[in-house]
Amino acid sequence: MKRRIMASLFLLVTAAVCAGLIWFNFFRQEMIGQFFANMQPPAQVVSTTTVETRTWNPGITAIGTARAAKGAELAVQSVGLVKEILFNANDKVEKGAVLVRLDDAVERADLLDAETAVKINETALERSKQLMSRGINTQAALDQVSGDLDAARSKLARTKASIELKSLEAPFSGTIGIPQIEVGQYVSSGTVVATLQDLENMTVDFSVPEQFMERLELGQSVRFGLNESDLDLSGTIVGIDPRGDPQTRLVNVRAKMVDSAGEEIIPGRFLHVRIDLPVENDIVAVPQTAVVTSLYGDYIYKVIPDEREGAAKGGKIIRQVFVTPGRREGRDIEITDGLLAGDVIVTSGQNKLQPGASVKVDNSVDIIQASENK
Repeated sequence: MKRRIMASLFLLVTAAVCAGLIWFNFFRQEMIGQFFANMQPPAQVVSTTTVETRTWNPGITAIGTARAAKGAELAVQSVGLVKEILFNANDKVEKGAVLVRLDDAVERADLLDAETAVKINETALERSKQLMSRGINTQAALDQVSGDLDAARSKLARTKASIELKSLEAPFSGTIGIPQIEVGQYVSSGTVVATLQDLENMTVDFSVPEQFMERLELGQSVRFGLNESDLDLSGTIVGIDPRGDPQTRLVNVRAKMVDSAGEEIIPGRFLHVRIDLPVENDIVAVPQTAVVTSLYGDYIYKVIPDEREGAAKGGKIIRQVFVTPGRREGRDIEITDGLLAGDVIVTSGQNKLQPGASVKVDNSVDIIQASENK
């Protein structure tokens, strides 16, 4: 009997302990769930800016290639041995200056023969005229002598032209390049001697999307530069191709530099180009770093007061706002829909944010300016 009572008590105690453990586990899980449900994540530090309307300086940007207004690959027009090269690389030569002479000994010997033939035929013509005046000579004989003189003069002209072809002259004033031939070299007609470029007068060729063609006109101002941020050269549009490229949908444009380009700008050099368009006022623009691109569209995190129950006084949270971006200019981007002047938006730190998250604003460091200075 006593053993039965002790066994019953042991079972009761064991059941009570098990029940208590089970209750404690349920209680603990409920407390943990309530703790995490009521726990607010720490505020994330972000930098912000206030949206303002501003003056917008629109423009058409492109990549151009510098070209000399006059440029040519100079080539000889005759065959022969190179006798003289009368220039050095990068010499400035004047129009008509002799640059190269080929061996013309044979042609000069032919010149003496041709000049002698002309003199003989001139004497014969004069004698024939005198005989004709005396009635001794016939008209047919006079015509024959006159024809022989014309033939001799034609041969003399051809010989002189052949000698002139043995010399290469500068077709215009400019800077000549590196000689492509050597003294004593045998060259054929069309052999390139050097390049000649008029560096005092430069043009820039570039292409713009065809939708901008209506905003272009002859005489329009253009700025150029080796760096996108330093467009220190100016010019004007002198040509617009009336036909667009059906493959690229681009229109070719040519502009003439007004300022002296200097030695840094040579034909074939890469240049940044900008055509300034009329200024626009009251444009909403924000830093490009504020806009986040996703599969669902472009959005911005807007900072608003935290009015949730139990929120700290003065606390701030973010709200995801989808926007419509427009044109880009430098580090800014135009927002055509979704923002108003006075809105406070996040400009950096978006990668650690979720809609509705608490944030702490710290604008002690200009993240955008710091990134540009790197």
